[in-house]
Amino acid sequence: MTERRGVSRRSLLGAAGVGALAAGAAGGYAVAATRDEPVAPDPDAVPVAFEGRHQAGILTPAQDRLHFVVLDVTTESRDELVSLLKEWTQAARRLTQGNEVGVYGAVAGTPLAPPEDTGEALGLPASGLTLTIGFGPSLFERDGKARFGLDGRRPDELVDLPAFSGDRLDPALTGGDIAIQACANDPQVAVHAVRNLVRIAFGRASVRYSQLGFGRTSSTSAAQVTPRNLFGFKDGTANVKSEDRDVDDVVWVQGSDGPDWLVGGSYLVARRIDMRIETWDREPLAGQEAIIGRAKGSGGPLSGGDEHAAIDLAAKGADGEPAIPTLSHVRMAHPDSNGGAKILRRGYNFVNGTDGLGQLAAGLFFISFQRSPAQFVRIQRTLAGSTNDALNEYIVHRSSGLFACPPGLGAKGFWGEGLLG
Repeated sequence: MTERRGVSRRSLLGAAGVGALAAGAAGGYAVAATRDEPVAPDPDAVPVAFEGRHQAGILTPAQDRLHFVVLDVTTESRDELVSLLKEWTQAARRLTQGNEVGVYGAVAGTPLAPPEDTGEALGLPASGLTLTIGFGPSLFERDGKARFGLDGRRPDELVDLPAFSGDRLDPALTGGDIAIQACANDPQVAVHAVRNLVRIAFGRASVRYSQLGFGRTSSTSAAQVTPRNLFGFKDGTANVKSEDRDVDDVVWVQGSDGPDWLVGGSYLVARRIDMRIETWDREPLAGQEAIIGRAKGSGGPLSGGDEHAAIDLAAKGADGEPAIPTLSHVRMAHPDSNGGAKILRRGYNFVNGTDGLGQLAAGLFFISFQRSPAQFVRIQRTLAGSTNDALNEYIVHRSSGLFACPPGLGAKGFWGEGLLG
């Protein structure tokens, strides 16, 4: 069936419910039945392009919602893995354009068989949905044995991240063969995408773990305002932005870095960081600011200025001590403290209800993209340990994973084609 372009079926269904038809594909205006003035189209009705030199969902302006899933491939057949990746890619092309999965979707097929699409996104626009895939070290090798004929295809840097001081990793939330990041501005759209990809994988891959996130904790474009994390501080002020001159050197694998199939791609680090919310909430404001190294209200560095003022690590306070405390998070994470290392952060807040003690089971689902895992490792080694970053008293790392994200696709091809094709 020819792939539907422009305004999707579910967009049309949604528009019908309010008596208006969006002309999003033409970049025009919708005219409501009861008013004469033009109404700008909903930006969420204009899909993010799936095709491109790089995968979407990395430098794409960070959306507000996340559904991140890690899967283990259960088949040992290379042909079945390739078939799965092809089916996923076909579904991802449709989903990111606001369409249903399959030829008949959620309601047009025979009533005697399960629908091809689960249907919970009917009537919803594309909502900026992006789907990004990455391959873990265990896809290439398990228990010392090569898998899927991928001998010699694993990048040298694609190995499990080292243990960091203070880590309390849950094995069930660590590692994995394949990661898929779904980001959207509507949580139901992101959940719908992951749900349908997991359904497609039945019998060939199973979920290792997944994580929902809300309230992005970083900005990937200078046009975005800086969000706040669950500690109440602006987060990601100094994050790498898509407009930065050095963004390519920070994010994208270059021709001299490794195998051809990964050039134009990136390495994804995912770590679930639990926050000790109730303990933090009892910390005085001055103490919170000293731990972070920024003013809680404005987000400006304690060395002076507004949120986007340059951080002056040499500045002194009235008492002659460093204005930005020696063990503050800002100082420890700064490139000057890490040999110039930078990463592109793309994390999200999460709340998983309460724990057995009635406290919030909440924190940061940390995601970063970088040209080399060494960039993240350098920074995390500086931060890790109770005698380093002062923030460590209030956080604990529970999960960890490293995944190699291949480059983007054109109008044809499938995820991982350069690796397995």
